[in-house]
Amino acid sequence: MKSPITGKEMTLIKEKKSMNFRKETFEVIFHYYKCEDSGETFTTTALDNLNISQVYNQYRDKHNIPFPEEIKKIREKYGVSATKMSEILGFGVNTYRQYEAGEIPSSANARLIQVVNEPEQFISMLKLCDTFDDKQKEKYINKALSLLEYQNRESFASLKNYLLGEHLADIYSGYKNPNLNKFAEMVIYFADKTQPFKTKMNKLLFYADFLMFKQTCFSISGIRYKAREMGPVPYNFQSIFEYLTTNGYLDISYVQFNQGYVGEQFSCRKDRKFNADLFSEEELNVLEKVASFFKSTKTNEIIEFSHKEKAWINNIKNKDIISYEYAFELSEI
Repeated sequence: MKSPITGKEMTLIKEKKSMNFRKETFEVIFHYYKCEDSGETFTTTALDNLNISQVYNQYRDKHNIPFPEEIKKIREKYGVSATKMSEILGFGVNTYRQYEAGEIPSSANARLIQVVNEPEQFISMLKLCDTFDDKQKEKYINKALSLLEYQNRESFASLKNYLLGEHLADIYSGYKNPNLNKFAEMVIYFADKTQPFKTKMNKLLFYADFLMFKQTCFSISGIRYKAREMGPVPYNFQSIFEYLTTNGYLDISYVQFNQGYVGEQFSCRKDRKFNADLFSEEELNVLEKVASFFKSTKTNEIIEFSHKEKAWINNIKNKDIISYEYAFELSEI
């Protein structure tokens, strides 16, 4: 960005700063431009959003308030409109829609939203709502009963928790709940674009999630990453990759090298194409950027890249889970 005072390019500064929200103080990585000649500082709309999003995310995490994506999913699984969900919960007409768009609910409203995530509670609230006729109530009650039956019958939720870990959205997940479907599609995308070996795949996934967080304060997949000898890796990646190959998401070929080492190379199945519909335009742009940037990068080279990142340097000693806050310090992409 050029200085409106001198017309020269300004330096992007990132520093710790306290910001207040709802009578509480939060520490963020504050982004702004500085004109070296005049000493004046400037922000853009994008930087303002990045700064305030850090505050909002910390506030939601601290008070266990659902994120917009979670709020929308709760409504969509019952097939009701945002206006109708507002009526069921006793909110203002468009309140639920505003929460989906990013407005932060009060703690009381957040609890109500979380309560109706359970089909039994949704049914109870719906029965009390006087803006629905009997036919509408029957329709949505049947939907909730179907969801309840599915939850009791299926073990996918427990499998997902085993593969991804049981945790709420926080700074270690990029303020997203882990999404196995999206993570699987990310693996398919990189397998199609670069045919990487397993170690390189782990780094591509890391860079995609962390680059997305750097730009938006949200990861793509909600996956946690750990620091390991050869760089950052997704939590429980071995089991996840085994699950994906067993269930026909992708193929893994075993390549014998001269040194006696056997490499696991990922490739797409012809009958299993990447599902772009699960991703936003910005997420797709990040995936494309990471794939293009590292397409010709060899496995040992991308390991070296990842070893230059503070995300790895500051966490490898104890092999810790990596905070997404390190995304703001990415240096190799």
